[in-house]
Amino acid sequence: MDTARLDALRDEVLDWRYKGIPAAAHGLTVAEWLASGPPSPSLPTPLVSISDQALEHNLRAMAAWCADRGLALAPHGKATMAPQLWRRQLDAGAAAITVATSFQAGVARHFGVPRIVIANQIADPAELVRLSVWAGEGTAIGLFSDSALTFVRGAGGWAAPLDVYVELGNPGGRAGARSVKEALEVAAQIEAAPHLRLAGVAGYEGSVTGGTDAASIAAVDDYLGDLATLFEALDFETDRPVVSAGGSAYFDRVAAILGPLADRAEVLLRSGSYLVHDHGFYARMTPTARGGDGPELRPALEGRSRVIARPEPGLAILDGGRRDFPYDQDLPIPLGLKDTECPQISDQHLFLTGAVDGLAVGDTVRLGLSHPCTSFDKWRLIPVVDEETGTVVDAVRTFF
Repeated sequence: MDTARLDALRDEVLDWRYKGIPAAAHGLTVAEWLASGPPSPSLPTPLVSISDQALEHNLRAMAAWCADRGLALAPHGKATMAPQLWRRQLDAGAAAITVATSFQAGVARHFGVPRIVIANQIADPAELVRLSVWAGEGTAIGLFSDSALTFVRGAGGWAAPLDVYVELGNPGGRAGARSVKEALEVAAQIEAAPHLRLAGVAGYEGSVTGGTDAASIAAVDDYLGDLATLFEALDFETDRPVVSAGGSAYFDRVAAILGPLADRAEVLLRSGSYLVHDHGFYARMTPTARGGDGPELRPALEGRSRVIARPEPGLAILDGGRRDFPYDQDLPIPLGLKDTECPQISDQHLFLTGAVDGLAVGDTVRLGLSHPCTSFDKWRLIPVVDEETGTVVDAVRTFF
């Protein structure tokens, strides 16, 4: 990656635009602030922070798990949109960074990601031409397609061919050809297009189901089996084609069903949320939680919020809300407080109920969070904290 551009993030001057940063740091660069060894309790609330130890544990655990099973990892960068974290993933052996939009691809290219997988359909002809230009300049780019029509519309002005992975979907899913037969027809269209190269097949098993019971796992396996069948039926225009799947819930099934193809293909896993894991959705869904084959992951993200009101018995109002904490999968989870829960959230308030009589206005509450993708997008700068010393040792810049 582009070390100069990454290092320049530490030269940004802190000011009123960065929530979660104390006023005492305003006027300092990020590097100067970190050099002062700021204690994490000094950070204002509401706050989201990252455990440095848990982050490093997850990074190494997933890299080792993939290596042991012959899988390549192209972590989904949309989970964090943090180039500093992408560098750590690439340094740990990731083969590429996955994104979902041309904007996100632009962020990755700006920071020098050498290989980008766009796990989505791109329908804007101008954006396709721009991707072609980047490919001509040396960035390796692969993208999904369930129709060659968009590429035909963008045929003018191409600088270099693009690698395309035929996407197999499922009925009711987001995108992707609805059957192996339809996917084969898409592949034929791609092969006929002079500015495209049929380079692999891809899919997303997470749109098949959201369950962890035996029937749900069987449905995932059936879908991945169809993806393997599609791969076997095609002749690719590259020496080592790609077969790609894998969110952060069923990647063990990807290893089991698609892993045997690794002698003929790059089996590319796209899990992204593993890096910071969580206390809610993925804590329930990850392979180890359901007795599957997967690395032990630790929740690295944590929220902190301050009691601002005790308006009635059994209720405390905290100063964080939807603008600060994720709420699309689960509401924040109180940590270290027995018999309490957060049943309601509003724009700038979080309701904490139950055994809260020991809390007073001004006290802070630690919160477990659920779904990393909607945790990072609410923060421009996220402190990274050393668990042992409580010191802020880094600050992760996001680009949403």
